[in-house]
Amino acid sequence: MPVRTLLRGNRFPQPPRLAYTAPNEPGAGRRPSRVISGLDQNFPPDAVELQLADPAQARREIESRRADILLLLAQRRGVLADAFGAETAWQWDKAEAALCLSLCRLALRHGRFGRDFHQYHNESHALELLERRLGRMIGQLGPEALSGGDWIALSLFATCHDLRQRENLDTGHPIGSNEAASIAETHRILDRCGFDRNEDHELYLALEVMIAGSTFDARPAPIDRSRYNTAEVIHTGGPLAPHLEREVEKINPSWREEPGLRRALDLALIASDLDTANVGESFVDLCDSAARLAGEREMRSGRSLDHVESGAPMLSFLSTGQERYFFELHRFCSELGARVYAPGKEANAEKVRALSKQLRERFAAQGQQASFTGTEVLDVQRELAWQLL
Repeated sequence: MPVRTLLRGNRFPQPPRLAYTAPNEPGAGRRPSRVISGLDQNFPPDAVELQLADPAQARREIESRRADILLLLAQRRGVLADAFGAETAWQWDKAEAALCLSLCRLALRHGRFGRDFHQYHNESHALELLERRLGRMIGQLGPEALSGGDWIALSLFATCHDLRQRENLDTGHPIGSNEAASIAETHRILDRCGFDRNEDHELYLALEVMIAGSTFDARPAPIDRSRYNTAEVIHTGGPLAPHLEREVEKINPSWREEPGLRRALDLALIASDLDTANVGESFVDLCDSAARLAGEREMRSGRSLDHVESGAPMLSFLSTGQERYFFELHRFCSELGARVYAPGKEANAEKVRALSKQLRERFAAQGQQASFTGTEVLDVQRELAWQLL
């Protein structure tokens, strides 16, 4: 059976306020942890989190199923240790445990280790951020473009920002329910992996702000949150990250007291660019990510790709929807993100227009009485994408 969350309810019990560390948790009895109120209470551990609580167990699972991931982590540790020294290497070792735990949980919930497979929001998406996109940024800009701690925070964002995908709670503020739940779980992962909510407070804050900023389409919540399609909103609204600063009072007024808020907001802009960097990757990678997202959208909408009911929605998503996302919704949020990925986006622009036009033309003859399936649209999209290279 698919893993289901244990959470029930409709709204946060009270507006955001300063929250103290819960009893029996790391940091209990010490200074308040300025986090969004109600996260742990409203987004408690689900079945997967309870099943996989031990970072060492997660590492063993990855070693047995995806040993290449451990090689990637070792290589990234070497790059950062060479650039920043022993202190960063020590911090990376704790972060590596958190990376393994978050990746393994994501694979169990919605990836290839479990039974509720999501074509886009799974461990492969986390890894494309961690390995391909963040790796390209480090390689192109050089490690010195940011601090060792910043690279570690961005690495953890990559594997933690999509931990939850089926949350129905209305948070009562601009942060999405999946993002709020992912923040809560991320903090518990850090606790498990040797981080301290006081000594490492800036890391907790940075991840909270970065994951909050990854919310897409911060419009009022739909009436029926159980039918909220996370694959849909990525192509109907932009990210919250560039608007976070103006939304602080709605999300968590206590953030204003944080000396590390500026750093966290800046990292959120970079994280947003990493999350949407497909626009500036190779055209094949851009089309592949669109196809995976389209497939997940149909699954979440209850439409089979092998049935004609999915044909028209898939065609719209992969043609007009892609053009709107690429040209209207997407904007680079950070100078670093633009420096690395803007040239690729410029190179992809005419190909996106051409693919959209050719897709519509290919299926136009069938008119309103669409007799093609979503799978047929995907097949044609892949064929045309390769022809446009």
